[in-house]
Amino acid sequence: MAIFDFLKGEFIDVIAWSDDTRDTMVWRFEREGHAIKYGAKLTVREGQSAVFINEGQLADVFTPGLYMLETNNMPVLTTLQHWDHGFQSPFKAEVYFLSTTRFNDLKWGTKNPIICRDPEFGPVRLRAYGTYSMRIKDPAKFMTEIVGTDGEFTSDEISFQIRNIIVQEFSRVVASSNVAVLDMAANTADLGKLVTNAIAPTIAAYGLELPEFYIENISLPEEVERALDKRTSIGIVGDLNKYTQLSAAEAMTAAAATPGSSMAAGLGAGMGMGMAAQMAQQGPWGAVPQQPQPAAAAPPPPPPPPVEKVWHIAENGQTHGPYGRGHLGRMVAEGGLTRDTLVWTAGQDGWQKAGQIPELAQLFTVAPPPPPPPPTA
Repeated sequence: MAIFDFLKGEFIDVIAWSDDTRDTMVWRFEREGHAIKYGAKLTVREGQSAVFINEGQLADVFTPGLYMLETNNMPVLTTLQHWDHGFQSPFKAEVYFLSTTRFNDLKWGTKNPIICRDPEFGPVRLRAYGTYSMRIKDPAKFMTEIVGTDGEFTSDEISFQIRNIIVQEFSRVVASSNVAVLDMAANTADLGKLVTNAIAPTIAAYGLELPEFYIENISLPEEVERALDKRTSIGIVGDLNKYTQLSAAEAMTAAAATPGSSMAAGLGAGMGMGMAAQMAQQGPWGAVPQQPQPAAAAPPPPPPPPVEKVWHIAENGQTHGPYGRGHLGRMVAEGGLTRDTLVWTAGQDGWQKAGQIPELAQLFTVAPPPPPPPPTA
């Protein structure tokens, strides 16, 4: 009996897995020969699943709990091994533990810009990035479709494929959403839901699911962002001439503050010449001699007439125009233009209602009332 007890103790009687790597999705319980004692204890912790593989075929899947590996709780494996209830010899099988917890803070992003059509700016290039979480939903399907015979499978081995799926569906969703670029920041949550629903069938075919998906940023190319910044600055300043003068003054100040620059030398020479000319105008004792007053200059010519703005009208998803102010006045009289009609002109930030623009609001106050009905006989 001692020899049989010794042989009996050589086989595995406790099967369990504890992991602290936080990126291991699948781990194979290693044992030379894969010999497992009949009646051994299998411990499956919360957030885990155990899969038994017998002769290359998936046999059983165990959810969290403590199991005695006997015929009464392994019906599939028992059928494969052709056991009866009195069979108590060791058996050979591969045991894989799968982590069913969430793998968080996984990154995704567009490797190349996405070209889409914006209703305001036309064709634009967009970049985006964000994070997502991943979890094994169907251990059996994940084993057969992804893992195979890999003894240790990490999240990095599947995250690259998931990122490709996300970017493909994100490109399609953004291109078909018809959301303006300037409004995408306010709609990232809705876009994220659309992307999640679009990739769910493909991810489910791998035995996975994405419990969380976030779009952190959608950005334009740097040159387009610089153009938008200039447009915003002009809108804040209001006067383009003053903005140009301010930019020139700031550039001269920055150049003068740079030691040894040609601009600094030129400014210094100019200031010196100005001071010399001022001192030459003064007398030997500092008195300024009286200079003859120049003749009165001719009055400046009148400024050129302002350029008339032209306006575009948006109706039923289409734009019309451009129209001059006189044409819009006739449209008001005919009822084709109301205070709620959306209009746009160059330099205006987006579409606005005609009644909210002072230049066009006057048209509705000076327009004649509708004609009276014809007299009845």
